[in-house]
Amino acid sequence: MKYIGPDFCNITSLLTDEELLIQKTANQFVIEEFNPIVNEYYKKGSFPLDLIPKMGELGFFGATLPKEFGGSEISSTAYGLIMHELEKGDSGLRSVCSVQGGLVMYPIYQYGTEEQKKKWLSQLSAGKAVGCFGLTESNHGSDPGGMLTRAKRDGDDWVINGSKMWITNGSIADVAVVWAKDEEGIIRGFLIEKGTKGFSSSDIHGKMSLRASITSELFMKDVRIPDSNRLPGIEGLKGPLSCLNQARYSIAWGAIGAAVDCYEVALNYSKERKQFSKPIAGFQLTQQKLAHMIQEITKAQLLALQLGKLKDNNQLDVSHISLGKKNNVAIARDCARLAREILGANGIMDDYSVMRHMMNLETVYTYEGTNEIHTLIIGQKITGESAFE
Repeated sequence: MKYIGPDFCNITSLLTDEELLIQKTANQFVIEEFNPIVNEYYKKGSFPLDLIPKMGELGFFGATLPKEFGGSEISSTAYGLIMHELEKGDSGLRSVCSVQGGLVMYPIYQYGTEEQKKKWLSQLSAGKAVGCFGLTESNHGSDPGGMLTRAKRDGDDWVINGSKMWITNGSIADVAVVWAKDEEGIIRGFLIEKGTKGFSSSDIHGKMSLRASITSELFMKDVRIPDSNRLPGIEGLKGPLSCLNQARYSIAWGAIGAAVDCYEVALNYSKERKQFSKPIAGFQLTQQKLAHMIQEITKAQLLALQLGKLKDNNQLDVSHISLGKKNNVAIARDCARLAREILGANGIMDDYSVMRHMMNLETVYTYEGTNEIHTLIIGQKITGESAFE
């Protein structure tokens, strides 16, 4: 069995048979279940909800978690390969998976009570329940510590007021992991269940990017929840940021999938498209573009593989994840542009996936930490000086 995708430097030799099989499973799911309908859902700005339980059956959600909590205990590299294949289909498809696993299941597993774990993790891993993550606000994106959402203690309950913006799966979520400041200014995590009085959502329309994904705004007006819905294992900004690191790792892998799809579409097209009586693949400028794409994809592959090894050995630093997210999304964005150039006018048509990837990657470039924020995280690591203050 071989690595699915361009394997210029024999990536196959660095993967186990189990990892290759997991990648193949995800690849087949995308080809058979998602690709035939993605344009339909991209056009109407929605997501095929019936795929969520199917993804759960395949073990895509929270796959690295222990089996007792619904996970499969697979390697971080194997999980990354799932993200690779899902985003090869569409960034929206990968987002559903990385949010469910990294931003919802992870904090419940890492910081939740035994009761919270028993109630939610098996349901979320099976895709029988959907979760969302509420951190970003309309005026607080790169500066989440400035959040205005407040949680006030009232006896054995908490009363939460505020709103959250740009929330994947917000309107379909059965449970929301919401971060709010208490009266002492300490950031705490809470589980707010769908149907709770005062808790509502509204989908965001008019997106030109990440259209095959549900994006919402969350509203909390005197939402009262018991203290048993608080995540007791963490206080402060470290809580939500640790969750974001899980999702950012997913993106470092997923972006490669988008880049690979753009590269393969462009390569195949260049071999078939003829101008001046020969395939455009035979022209130097076309080869220059393709060579640049495979060069950057190969470097991104090797970076992601190393991140996976570091993660499994508990040696993965925040700055490593920032490097992966920053680099791999940037090269994917570049590959999408070059692929569109190779396809010419056909590159803007939905007969090909290139323009859809190009539009999606504009979102991926910005969310889960902008390129600038990740630059400063890396800068702080190598200089020892913080540029955030």
